[in-house]
Amino acid sequence: MQLKIVNSCSPGGSGLGRIGDHVSVVDVHDAFFLPVTATAFDRDRIADLAAGRCAAIRVPDLLPREQCGEVLNALSTVPFAAYGTKRVHPPVLRFGVGVSDHRRDGKVAETYWPALEESNEAWLRLGLSFDPFELCRSAIGAHWPHAVRVGTRDGRTMGAGVAREPNQGFIVHFDDASREFSGKLLDVSLVAQFAFNLYLSVPAAGGETVVWRHRWRPADERHRLPGSYGYSDDVIGEEECFELKPAVGEGLLFDPRNFHAVRPSRDSRRIALGFSLGFADNGELWAWG
Repeated sequence: MQLKIVNSCSPGGSGLGRIGDHVSVVDVHDAFFLPVTATAFDRDRIADLAAGRCAAIRVPDLLPREQCGEVLNALSTVPFAAYGTKRVHPPVLRFGVGVSDHRRDGKVAETYWPALEESNEAWLRLGLSFDPFELCRSAIGAHWPHAVRVGTRDGRTMGAGVAREPNQGFIVHFDDASREFSGKLLDVSLVAQFAFNLYLSVPAAGGETVVWRHRWRPADERHRLPGSYGYSDDVIGEEECFELKPAVGEGLLFDPRNFHAVRPSRDSRRIALGFSLGFADNGELWAWG
């Protein structure tokens, strides 16, 4: 991944030009608000992320290009659906089901479970020689004291993840299960939340992930777009941020409670496997889609 760090970023792109071949650092105010590059998701790095001593961990070549290509080729043979377009605009395509589309009044609607069963069957029909989500969980947990497992809710196993295609980008938003769902989303108590992406296809231009040093405050709600998951650009003002240009095979783990966005792709598809990761009060890591 290429990296650019600046004082403030315009979500629409006017505050940042295209990233060059080198790292550019301008007036970084918070030494902890930085992405780190590592050869693996080691224990110390994950602990730093949970404690706020870094804002993201990226691991180049987490999965070999051959395996990424197998998943991408299989996904190219099936149609992608869209997240609910009233809530997610511009549209974001996905293969698989996410729990966010089945949130009703802060709870997980019963519609989630049959949709998840259909999603699991659709992934099996791809005929992959391996489970890409399991490989990603294994890579994240390789140096952690406990294996990374898929979370449960009321004893039922949640989804393992989805493939997302945000070619028109994600607008500015944050993700925090403790705020989005009443009570506990999983059967464990979470003290921190991460977002994980594994990139299968990236555009030559666009598709950058931008993360701001800004977490939700009650006053931010005046900037929320009606009926949307996201906010107007005004919510992040002149906050410090960093921008990451993804590469095929790279894994990214970051704190999604910071406001973040994805730039629109400008010449080809941007497809990534993604899931949420919860850090439980007993030190275990749990995934869900």
